[in-house]
Amino acid sequence: MRIDILTLFPEMFSAMQESILGRAQKAGKIEINVVNIRDYTEDKHLKCDDYPFGGGAGMVMMPQPIGSAIEAVDPNHEARRIYMSPKGSTFCQQKVFELVEYPRLLLLCGHYEGVDQRVIDLFIDEEISIGDYVLTGGELPAMVVADAVSRYVDGVISTSSLIDESFSQNLLEYPQYTRPQEYKGLSVPDVLRSGDHAKVDAWRREQALRITQEKRPDLLKK
Repeated sequence: MRIDILTLFPEMFSAMQESILGRAQKAGKIEINVVNIRDYTEDKHLKCDDYPFGGGAGMVMMPQPIGSAIEAVDPNHEARRIYMSPKGSTFCQQKVFELVEYPRLLLLCGHYEGVDQRVIDLFIDEEISIGDYVLTGGELPAMVVADAVSRYVDGVISTSSLIDESFSQNLLEYPQYTRPQEYKGLSVPDVLRSGDHAKVDAWRREQALRITQEKRPDLLKK
């Protein structure tokens, strides 16, 4: 899978070269291409934003630099083009499963007061929000989407690690334990040390149901 990320602040994405995503890129499982929108502006001062028509606070990202960047990176519209926006549909695990089916994604990061509406009308396939709150820009949401989707690309994470995690069956994940056996007076549950896989599976299922009922009962209704 290839993920193109269009941003005014490419340095923010250095974190995506670390850990699992970094190894996956080195192994050729995914390709994350961070594009600096300023490289495509026709303004000699590299300006990419201006005051909004009609007045109001803040600045709006201009259509020309963004449009030129999209046309250069994805000239034949092969990618699913997504604008990270608080006005978009809320990102969820089902959306992850939908997006991983695309061979290419293009994530546009807005900033300031957002992007000129004509960019959305002309170039964008859908808008996605990661929650009902506003951030300073779309860079962090783009990282969230890229990370969540990349995990399901073949070869990035072992298949067994994806089976029982949170939201895989509309349940939150059961508690996890590792060494030492006792820590500050708290011990690992005996069933996890019993060697009886059937009992372990039953305990984990029971715990997943309990935790989901306590923290996210809405998931059980699904």
